Amino acid sequence: MHDRSDSASFALTPIGHIVSDYPDKFGVPRQPGLAPAASASLVLTAPFDDPLTVRGLEEFSHLWVTFIFHHSPTRWTPLVRPPRLGGNRKVGVFASRSTHRPNRLGLSLIELSHIDTRQGVSLHLVGCDLISGTPVVDIKPYLPWAEAKPDARAGFAPSAPSRLPVHFSQAAQASLAARADGASLHALIEQVLSQDPRPAYQKATQSDRLYGVRLRDVDVKFQAIDAASENDATTLTVVAIDTLTDEMLLGGKGNP
Repeated sequence: MHDRSDSASFALTPIGHIVSDYPDKFGVPRQPGLAPAASASLVLTAPFDDPLTVRGLEEFSHLWVTFIFHHSPTRWTPLVRPPRLGGNRKVGVFASRSTHRPNRLGLSLIELSHIDTRQGVSLHLVGCDLISGTPVVDIKPYLPWAEAKPDARAGFAPSAPSRLPVHFSQAAQASLAARADGASLHALIEQVLSQDPRPAYQKATQSDRLYGVRLRDVDVKFQAIDAASENDATTLTVVAIDTLTDEMLLGGKGNP
Protein backbone atom coordinates (compact mmCIF):
# COMPACT_ATOMS: atom_id res chain seq x y z
CA MET A 1 0.00 0.00 0.00
CA HIS A 2 1.28 3.43 -0.91
CA ASP A 3 2.31 5.55 2.08
CA ARG A 4 0.75 8.97 1.65
CA SER A 5 2.57 10.53 4.61
CA ASP A 6 4.82 12.38 2.17
CA SER A 7 1.83 14.42 0.96
CA ALA A 8 0.35 15.17 4.37
CA SER A 9 0.05 18.74 5.64
CA PHE A 10 1.15 19.73 9.11
CA ALA A 11 0.12 22.80 11.10
CA LEU A 12 2.75 24.51 13.24
CA THR A 13 1.79 26.53 16.31
CA PRO A 14 4.37 29.10 17.48
CA ILE A 15 5.43 28.58 21.07
CA GLY A 16 6.77 32.12 21.42
CA HIS A 17 8.47 35.01 19.68
CA ILE A 18 11.79 36.86 19.63
CA VAL A 19 12.46 40.35 21.01
CA SER A 20 15.86 41.46 19.76
CA ASP A 21 18.19 44.31 18.81
CA TYR A 22 17.15 43.87 15.15
CA PRO A 23 13.94 45.68 14.13
CA ASP A 24 14.55 44.87 10.42
CA LYS A 25 16.06 42.17 8.23
CA PHE A 26 18.77 44.42 6.79
CA GLY A 27 21.97 44.11 8.77
CA VAL A 28 21.07 40.94 10.66
CA PRO A 29 24.11 38.61 10.70
CA ARG A 30 23.66 35.67 8.35
CA GLN A 31 24.62 33.20 11.07
CA PRO A 32 24.19 33.18 14.87
CA GLY A 33 27.09 34.10 17.14
CA LEU A 34 28.76 36.50 14.68
CA ALA A 35 27.60 39.51 16.72
CA PRO A 36 27.93 38.48 20.38
CA ALA A 37 26.97 42.00 21.52
CA ALA A 38 23.45 41.39 20.21
CA SER A 39 21.00 40.60 22.97
CA ALA A 40 17.57 39.03 22.63
CA SER A 41 14.80 37.30 24.51
CA LEU A 42 12.65 34.38 23.47
CA VAL A 43 9.29 35.03 25.11
CA LEU A 44 7.09 31.94 25.40
CA THR A 45 3.35 32.37 24.94
CA ALA A 46 0.44 30.52 26.55
CA PRO A 47 0.06 27.63 27.09
CA PHE A 48 3.80 27.09 26.61
CA ASP A 49 4.81 29.78 29.13
CA ASP A 50 4.56 27.40 32.07
CA PRO A 51 7.92 27.32 33.93
CA LEU A 52 7.65 23.53 33.93
CA THR A 53 8.32 23.51 30.17
CA VAL A 54 11.89 24.76 30.70
CA ARG A 55 12.78 22.92 33.90
CA GLY A 56 16.39 21.74 33.52
CA LEU A 57 17.08 23.86 30.44
CA GLU A 58 19.34 26.19 32.45
CA GLU A 59 21.89 23.36 32.59
CA PHE A 60 22.57 23.76 28.85
CA SER A 61 24.65 26.61 27.40
CA HIS A 62 23.25 26.58 23.85
CA LEU A 63 19.90 25.93 22.20
CA TRP A 64 18.64 24.88 18.80
CA VAL A 65 15.88 27.36 17.97
CA THR A 66 13.49 26.46 15.14
CA PHE A 67 11.61 29.45 13.75
CA ILE A 68 9.69 30.86 10.81
CA PHE A 69 11.20 33.32 8.32
CA HIS A 70 7.98 35.32 8.60
CA HIS A 71 9.23 38.30 6.57
CA SER A 72 10.22 36.13 3.62
CA PRO A 73 7.77 35.61 0.74
CA THR A 74 5.84 32.35 0.59
CA ARG A 75 7.08 31.78 -2.95
CA TRP A 76 10.29 29.84 -3.50
CA THR A 77 12.43 28.66 -6.40
CA PRO A 78 14.66 25.58 -6.75
CA LEU A 79 17.74 27.74 -7.35
CA VAL A 80 19.01 30.62 -5.17
CA ARG A 81 21.97 33.02 -5.22
CA PRO A 82 23.86 32.82 -1.88
CA PRO A 83 25.49 36.12 -0.83
CA ARG A 84 28.58 34.09 0.08
CA LEU A 85 29.05 33.43 -3.66
CA GLY A 86 28.74 37.10 -4.55
CA GLY A 87 25.06 36.91 -5.46
CA ASN A 88 25.93 35.60 -8.93
CA ARG A 89 26.34 31.83 -8.78
CA LYS A 90 23.24 29.70 -8.28
CA VAL A 91 22.91 26.63 -6.07
CA GLY A 92 19.95 24.48 -5.08
CA VAL A 93 17.74 25.88 -2.35
CA PHE A 94 18.45 22.80 -0.21
CA ALA A 95 22.20 23.38 -0.66
CA SER A 96 21.83 26.83 0.91
CA ARG A 97 20.59 28.56 4.03
CA SER A 98 18.44 30.95 2.04
CA THR A 99 15.43 32.45 3.80
CA HIS A 100 13.37 31.89 0.62
CA ARG A 101 12.61 28.20 1.08
CA PRO A 102 9.65 25.83 1.28
CA ASN A 103 7.84 26.14 4.63
CA ARG A 104 10.12 29.11 5.53
CA LEU A 105 11.64 27.15 8.43
CA GLY A 106 14.89 28.36 9.99
CA LEU A 107 17.27 26.84 12.53
CA SER A 108 19.76 28.73 14.72
CA LEU A 109 22.21 27.57 17.36
CA ILE A 110 22.08 30.31 20.01
CA GLU A 111 23.77 30.77 23.37
CA LEU A 112 21.46 30.79 26.40
CA SER A 113 22.39 33.42 28.99
CA HIS A 114 19.68 32.82 31.60
CA ILE A 115 16.00 32.06 32.07
CA ASP A 116 13.48 34.42 33.68
CA THR A 117 10.33 32.76 35.05
CA ARG A 118 9.05 35.59 37.24
CA GLN A 119 6.28 36.49 34.78
CA GLY A 120 5.79 33.70 32.30
CA VAL A 121 8.98 32.43 30.66
CA SER A 122 11.67 34.46 28.88
CA LEU A 123 14.88 32.90 27.62
CA HIS A 124 17.68 35.48 27.37
CA LEU A 125 19.94 34.84 24.39
CA VAL A 126 23.43 35.95 23.30
CA GLY A 127 24.49 36.52 19.69
CA CYS A 128 20.99 36.03 18.34
CA ASP A 129 20.52 36.46 14.56
CA LEU A 130 16.73 36.85 14.52
CA ILE A 131 14.63 39.97 14.04
CA SER A 132 12.06 41.08 16.61
CA GLY A 133 8.73 39.34 16.18
CA THR A 134 10.17 36.14 14.72
CA PRO A 135 7.80 33.25 15.55
CA VAL A 136 9.55 30.35 17.28
CA VAL A 137 8.11 26.86 16.84
CA ASP A 138 10.51 24.69 18.84
CA ILE A 139 13.49 24.67 21.22
CA LYS A 140 15.95 21.86 21.83
CA PRO A 141 19.13 21.75 23.94
CA TYR A 142 22.40 21.48 22.01
CA LEU A 143 24.59 18.44 22.65
CA PRO A 144 28.19 19.21 21.58
CA TRP A 145 29.36 15.59 21.85
CA ALA A 146 26.73 14.50 19.34
CA GLU A 147 26.32 17.54 17.11
CA ALA A 148 29.74 19.20 16.82
CA LYS A 149 31.55 17.80 13.78
CA PRO A 150 34.73 19.88 13.26
CA ASP A 151 35.88 17.66 10.37
CA ALA A 152 32.65 18.02 8.41
CA ARG A 153 32.80 19.55 4.91
CA ALA A 154 31.25 23.01 4.60
CA GLY A 155 30.87 23.30 0.83
CA PHE A 156 31.10 26.86 -0.51
CA ALA A 157 31.31 28.29 3.06
CA PRO A 158 34.37 26.51 4.52
CA SER A 159 35.21 29.24 7.03
CA ALA A 160 33.77 32.29 8.72
CA PRO A 161 33.36 35.32 6.44
CA SER A 162 36.11 37.90 6.42
CA ARG A 163 35.55 41.13 8.34
CA LEU A 164 35.91 44.73 7.19
CA PRO A 165 37.33 47.53 9.35
CA VAL A 166 34.70 49.91 10.74
CA HIS A 167 35.39 53.59 11.43
CA PHE A 168 33.18 55.91 13.50
CA SER A 169 32.91 59.60 12.61
CA GLN A 170 33.19 62.20 15.38
CA ALA A 171 29.43 62.79 15.17
CA ALA A 172 28.74 59.08 15.60
CA GLN A 173 31.13 58.84 18.53
CA ALA A 174 29.41 61.81 20.20
CA SER A 175 26.01 60.15 19.77
CA LEU A 176 27.29 56.97 21.42
CA ALA A 177 28.94 58.87 24.27
CA ALA A 178 25.58 60.40 25.18
CA ARG A 179 23.91 57.00 25.64
CA ALA A 180 23.92 54.79 28.72
CA ASP A 181 24.34 51.76 26.46
CA GLY A 182 26.93 53.48 24.27
CA ALA A 183 29.68 50.90 24.82
CA SER A 184 27.53 47.87 24.01
CA LEU A 185 25.87 49.65 21.08
CA HIS A 186 29.30 50.56 19.69
CA ALA A 187 30.30 46.89 19.88
CA LEU A 188 27.06 45.78 18.22
CA ILE A 189 27.40 48.28 15.36
CA GLU A 190 31.01 47.27 14.77
CA GLN A 191 30.21 43.55 14.80
CA VAL A 192 27.27 43.94 12.42
CA LEU A 193 28.92 46.31 9.95
CA SER A 194 32.23 44.44 9.87
CA GLN A 195 30.34 41.63 8.11
CA ASP A 196 29.39 44.10 5.34
CA PRO A 197 25.57 43.91 5.21
CA ARG A 198 25.41 45.61 1.82
CA PRO A 199 23.73 43.53 -0.92
CA ALA A 200 26.36 41.56 -2.80
CA TYR A 201 25.44 43.09 -6.15
CA GLN A 202 26.04 46.61 -4.80
CA LYS A 203 29.51 46.07 -3.40
CA ALA A 204 31.16 46.89 -6.71
CA THR A 205 29.27 50.19 -7.17
CA GLN A 206 30.28 53.69 -6.16
CA SER A 207 31.15 54.08 -2.48
CA ASP A 208 29.32 57.39 -2.01
CA ARG A 209 26.01 55.62 -1.43
CA LEU A 210 24.60 56.07 2.09
CA TYR A 211 23.14 53.00 3.76
CA GLY A 212 21.04 52.72 6.89
CA VAL A 213 20.74 49.79 9.28
CA ARG A 214 18.43 49.82 12.30
CA LEU A 215 19.80 48.43 15.56
CA ARG A 216 17.97 48.71 18.87
CA ASP A 217 16.32 52.15 18.76
CA VAL A 218 18.73 53.85 16.33
CA ASP A 219 19.25 54.21 12.59
CA VAL A 220 22.94 53.80 11.77
CA LYS A 221 23.99 55.60 8.58
CA PHE A 222 27.18 54.31 6.96
CA GLN A 223 29.21 54.47 3.77
CA ALA A 224 31.76 52.19 2.15
CA ILE A 225 35.17 53.75 1.45
CA ASP A 226 37.00 51.89 -1.30
CA ALA A 227 40.41 50.42 -0.56
CA ALA A 228 43.35 52.63 -1.49
CA SER A 229 45.26 49.66 -2.90
CA GLU A 230 44.90 45.92 -3.48
CA ASN A 231 46.53 45.28 -0.11
CA ASP A 232 43.99 47.39 1.76
CA ALA A 233 40.44 46.48 2.72
CA THR A 234 37.31 48.48 2.05
CA THR A 235 36.37 50.48 5.16
CA LEU A 236 32.83 51.03 6.36
CA THR A 237 32.41 54.44 7.98
CA VAL A 238 29.58 55.19 10.40
CA VAL A 239 28.48 58.69 9.43
CA ALA A 240 25.62 59.26 11.87
CA ILE A 241 23.54 57.51 14.52
CA ASP A 242 19.98 58.82 14.69
CA THR A 243 17.48 57.87 17.38
CA LEU A 244 14.28 56.40 15.96
CA THR A 245 10.90 57.70 17.04
CA ASP A 246 8.28 55.38 18.56
CA GLU A 247 6.25 55.76 15.38
CA MET A 248 9.19 54.63 13.25
CA LEU A 249 9.86 51.64 15.50
CA LEU A 250 6.21 50.54 15.39
CA GLY A 251 5.72 51.25 11.73
CA GLY A 252 8.79 49.45 10.44
CA LYS A 253 10.44 50.01 7.08
CA GLY A 254 8.85 47.21 5.14
CA ASN A 255 10.52 44.05 3.92
CA PRO A 256 11.39 43.21 0.32
